[in-house]
Amino acid sequence: MERVQEALAALGHPERRYPALHVAGTNGKGSTCAMTAASLHAAGHRVGLYTSPHLVRVNERIRVDSEDISDADFGLRILEVLERYPSAVSSPMTYFEFGTIVALWHFAQVRVDVAVLETGLGGRLDATTAASPVVTAITPVSFDHMEYLGDTLAAIAGEKAGILKPGVPCVVARQAPEALDAILRKAEQVGAPVRLEGRDFTGERQPDGGLSYRGATWSLDGLSVALRGPHQRQNAAVALACLEALQERGVTVPPEAARAGLASACWPGRLEEVGQQPILLLDGAHNPAGVEVLLASLKDLYPGRRLHLVFGVVGDKDRGPMMRALLPECASVQLTPLETPRSLAPEAYLAEARALCADVTAWPDADAALAAARKRAAANDLVLCTGSLFLVGMMKARMYRNLGAMHQPP
Repeated sequence: MERVQEALAALGHPERRYPALHVAGTNGKGSTCAMTAASLHAAGHRVGLYTSPHLVRVNERIRVDSEDISDADFGLRILEVLERYPSAVSSPMTYFEFGTIVALWHFAQVRVDVAVLETGLGGRLDATTAASPVVTAITPVSFDHMEYLGDTLAAIAGEKAGILKPGVPCVVARQAPEALDAILRKAEQVGAPVRLEGRDFTGERQPDGGLSYRGATWSLDGLSVALRGPHQRQNAAVALACLEALQERGVTVPPEAARAGLASACWPGRLEEVGQQPILLLDGAHNPAGVEVLLASLKDLYPGRRLHLVFGVVGDKDRGPMMRALLPECASVQLTPLETPRSLAPEAYLAEARALCADVTAWPDADAALAAARKRAAANDLVLCTGSLFLVGMMKARMYRNLGAMHQPP
């Protein structure tokens, strides 16, 4: 992070030219960022949104008012950063660090009113921690990236809590006790006031399926959440608590703008329907907690439907708990490699998968795996692609290519 701080200083500290919300966590942080950004936009603000990873194009990571940065602007911002900080070429800087600098610089150049920043990995050493937020948030913490963040919830939560800053309020989602203790210890050490789900704010499902929210100043009923799945109610409550905190820090957000943002937010690759008969779902669940949430959502949204799975993982993920939860629920499983050097070959875990589901096949590519799943599925079944955001991105890229081919002149 020192390199990022040095670069931002050379650029005249663009990150200080706008207030920011900084969000960390294991699961739910992207959805929370999307709902918060949509609400801020509905309030009339020019909103920068920085997230990762991208699904198809790197431009997705840097957005202003729901629009990806254009290729022309992206190229221009890169050149401007290199011109002002030429050491970026010679000093060891990661892809994510440089991308973060470009994003923070771009938001300053287009004069956003507020920025929403998602951490990439952890928090304490993450490049986004060089920003100057007026509010921070930590979504649910669970096991992921243990080779970098630690092998206990306390260690992982301590890394996530590295985004906390003195005097800056932090909205904290409901956590496992071990994770919460670590976050609260860090908050006390740095002097960051905490707003805790269940104590300082709540989001509850209403009988009609809507959401009711009770927070520091807002009391809202009949809220509609566009993002799908029961877990999104928690993410929505965290987003609303962030908006309340931003309002107190001078970023005007009327409650009706928050209502509109929740009802219109979009976050691709999460319970995303992209086909019918059978329904084709894309979901980026890639850790045990994410799979648990995914299964609960499937039972809520598609009760009683048979599930045919297209599954691919990277080699450094803890696939065992994911597979043990997911594969016994499936009528068939098609294993596929991913288009990344980190991909785990399907043959490497084929026997492991067959011990959990009777119908498992390894395929040489995602196209063959998807075709096999569709062939096995009846019209009322579900075909689900999950296990990695790389897989979701691959499927979406294929959809875009096919759509483009359909619109080519004969």
